[in-house]
Amino acid sequence: MLNSLLQSLTLAKAFSMLLDIGVVTVLFYCLFMTIQGTRAVQLIKGLVILVLVVVLSNWLQLHALSWLLNQLWAASLVALAVIFQPELRRALEQIGRSRLYIKPFENTDTDLQNVHEAVIKAAVEESKHNVGMLLVLEREIGLNDYVATGIKMDCLVSEQTLINIFVHNTPLHDGAAIIRGNRILAAACFLPLSDNPNLDMSFGTRHRSGIGLSEVSDALIVIVSEETGAISVAKDGHIYVNLDEKALRQHLSQHFGGGVKQIQARFRLKRGGKNE
Repeated sequence: MLNSLLQSLTLAKAFSMLLDIGVVTVLFYCLFMTIQGTRAVQLIKGLVILVLVVVLSNWLQLHALSWLLNQLWAASLVALAVIFQPELRRALEQIGRSRLYIKPFENTDTDLQNVHEAVIKAAVEESKHNVGMLLVLEREIGLNDYVATGIKMDCLVSEQTLINIFVHNTPLHDGAAIIRGNRILAAACFLPLSDNPNLDMSFGTRHRSGIGLSEVSDALIVIVSEETGAISVAKDGHIYVNLDEKALRQHLSQHFGGGVKQIQARFRLKRGGKNE
């Protein structure tokens, strides 16, 4: 039988098998990387335990328990879709960001550098005086849903404007200011809170909302603590705390790819969807 199988295995079939195995391996790897460090890990563990209980009950011929567990599978697909909604959304967004598309660019390298410097100087200044700050720098996933929750501004980014937005006991102080390109779209915006159970209990609403937005978008969020004055950055579902000016500049440079130095022809292969 083995000899017959080897003889029937042509080069094309061998390549097809290897390609099939490779694609499945990559899919499982991407799935693992997507759920790593999220609540989905605990949910998957619970699902594995449930499967083991079903197998064990069938083996021990526990008919009543087996019948009850088998009934649960009828609604399992719908339940999994609801439970894993954030992870499924993140995975689909990552797939959407990987496509090739052509897009004209409006902002120059100088524009982005000026925006980054204004954000850095404003964050450092507010940090010295323990003034809370929550700045969102939009990247490729549009944030219009969150812009609509705040007060529209539509003005150029500057250090002075950012500092004035977060003056204590003013209408714009609470909430986030959202920046697209070199313009502040809105202030006092509401962001989604992270429900990650592994977050440090010391994080307040400002930090949890920054992390929450970074879990559902590719934006970079700059956070200044009102209690300690510490500067933090949230991106890709992670938070980096106690940053100095140099570290903050490095995060901005890395996350935005050092500006737009490669778009002289106005076209490039780019991750991400079109801004809304």
